[in-house]
Amino acid sequence: MSVRIVVISDTHGNHDFHVPEGDILIHAGDFTRRGTMDELRLFDAFLRRQPHPHKFVVSGNHDHCAQENQGAPHALLENAVHLLDASAVACGLKIYGSPWQPWFMNGAFNLWKKTALREKWDLIPEGIDILITHTPPYDILDRTQFGWRVGCDELRAAVERVAPRLHVFGHIHEAYGRMRKGTTEFVNAALCNLRYRLVNAPVVVDLEV
Repeated sequence: MSVRIVVISDTHGNHDFHVPEGDILIHAGDFTRRGTMDELRLFDAFLRRQPHPHKFVVSGNHDHCAQENQGAPHALLENAVHLLDASAVACGLKIYGSPWQPWFMNGAFNLWKKTALREKWDLIPEGIDILITHTPPYDILDRTQFGWRVGCDELRAAVERVAPRLHVFGHIHEAYGRMRKGTTEFVNAALCNLRYRLVNAPVVVDLEV
């Protein structure tokens, strides 16, 4: 059986676009631009309009409203499962989501120390099929417009340990795309450019179960 997964990220409050049909819809963070609860409610309304049977969201560095409500992550969204260092299962696929990233411009879910990041990634369980993070792993779809590689070393090590079938992220807008390394398909699904304009299309991935 084939499961169709539709992947989006970094929409930053822009939610007037076509989303392909599928079995699972994933948003990999930065659904707001200013991190307000009003933006979050508009995003939740966007999710309600989508017909996908299963919807999963992790937060990003712009989503301060989510960080302020870490104590009740499932209460943030009515129309999707908000994953905060948590697992889920859909269509026979094991999914894990986490929002953290190396320190970036005083954003939400920033961690300064590598040891703190490593502790978060150590929580990723073995045997997952889909990993959702906001930040990319180092040297995988993480190159900025200046040519810098800004992904997370510790996440890269965790991905090599866990070897998910699909790793979804965003954060670095200009690194949108997909690539395969070994048995893992990597997708940077950032839809906005650096001026927060929607320029990229949702990414569709089919996984056999």
